[in-house]
Amino acid sequence: MGSLNTKIIFRFLGITAILNGCFMFIAYPFSVYHHEHAKWGILNAGIATVTIGLLLYFLNKPKTTNIHKKEGYLIVTLGWLILSFTGMLPYLFSGAIPSIADAFFETISGYSTTGSSILTDIEAMPKGILFWRSATHWIGGMGIIVLTIAILPLLGIGGMQLFMAEAPGPSADKLHPRITDTAKRLYLIYITLTFAQFFLLKVAGMTWFDAINHAMATMSTGGFSTKNNSVAFYNNLPLVQYIIIFFMFVAGTNFVLTYFALKGKIKKVFESEEFKYYFWGTIGVSTIIALIIIFFQDPNLQTTITHPMVFGKAESAIRHSLFMVISVVTTTGFVSADFTMWNFFATGIFFALFFTGGSAGSTSGGIKIVRHIVMLKNSFLEFKKALHPNAIIPVRLDGKAVPHTIVFNILSFFIIYMLIFILASVILTLLGLDFMSALGAAASSLGNIGPAIGSVSPVDSYAHLSDAGKWFCSFLMLIGRLELFTVLILFTPFFWRKN
Repeated sequence: MGSLNTKIIFRFLGITAILNGCFMFIAYPFSVYHHEHAKWGILNAGIATVTIGLLLYFLNKPKTTNIHKKEGYLIVTLGWLILSFTGMLPYLFSGAIPSIADAFFETISGYSTTGSSILTDIEAMPKGILFWRSATHWIGGMGIIVLTIAILPLLGIGGMQLFMAEAPGPSADKLHPRITDTAKRLYLIYITLTFAQFFLLKVAGMTWFDAINHAMATMSTGGFSTKNNSVAFYNNLPLVQYIIIFFMFVAGTNFVLTYFALKGKIKKVFESEEFKYYFWGTIGVSTIIALIIIFFQDPNLQTTITHPMVFGKAESAIRHSLFMVISVVTTTGFVSADFTMWNFFATGIFFALFFTGGSAGSTSGGIKIVRHIVMLKNSFLEFKKALHPNAIIPVRLDGKAVPHTIVFNILSFFIIYMLIFILASVILTLLGLDFMSALGAAASSLGNIGPAIGSVSPVDSYAHLSDAGKWFCSFLMLIGRLELFTVLILFTPFFWRKN
């Protein structure tokens, strides 16, 4: 491979900045409507971002539009960085978040759909800024769809390889042979589901402003709320929480399967092994948590389930267990109750869930369920091979053999993921966090989850982290969101060699 086609990289970054700036202009009317001074900060940020984008676009006219793998890696990583650096301008220009470290943390937490926040009084923020904050989730979620379905498989990485490779997964059932048409169909599903949830939340009792913000945060599996107590604010409106539960679950499902479901091909959905593990695993763990709440909750620990229980303790326990399990598994990060206040065993279960993730091809972060399935099947086959060393037994997913290259890729991903988690936990203790909080912050940032344990529990913010801690967690969010290899490969010497 020859030298990098830097002009095409900068041109793509220009397009990214232009689109980002246009989204900022959408936040502007919300500030105007509420007569907020922040409107000028949002407007100026939008103008600055579009200007940066136009300069990058028009000053870089490539001789060829061919994009090789190296350019692909750089476009993806630098694209997320330019989103984050321009996306923090509304916070800085409006004075809503004056610190650069805080503003960048909040912004990359939005685009990576993590949902961790440094804000201690969300409800005091200008409405235009809150809308922009939720919009960063929604933009990030749209980007993730294209990444996981279209771009990462072409680069040879990402969980969706299992669906794009010739042998395993529903490769014969691609939505459309062209990537652009596939992306358009998935965007249409994403937008339609967002508006459907917005409408239902409004009918269920939310204000129109809260409904659109929570809809954007749900479909992107982000978790930013307009309330200090997150969705626990609506504990006296169970229907609101049930609607969010349903859409969180859908957002954590492979969007290709959602497409089939909307086309009436329900059988295809339940033929997916990953979906079956996802569905029944969620039900199983939620049942265990509900039983813990009902029978084994420590009476000495104060629960956050203090609002009127509409149908009694059993209904409340089932609702909150379903909500929090799905919120953590899909890496949405909404909070209806503080799971660290239920029972120490329950806290342990939730910590384990930090390492699951939703389905491949969804907006959720984390390791992804399909990787766990392949690893478990491969480990089980090792026992068989110990007894029958000459037997050739492939790992099968959905009845089809998974290529060895993909199995090795998944094993490498898991090992690197766990090594980064361990190293990150140690570094965060060095940066001032206690051991429990460091474990929680590392797992949550890397898995794009949001709420964690210790001093970054579901009812706490990340405001107390040092600036160095915030920058480090921001880095973890980025590499976790972009499937590790996309970013880490840029730090290898062979990536920068000319051939």
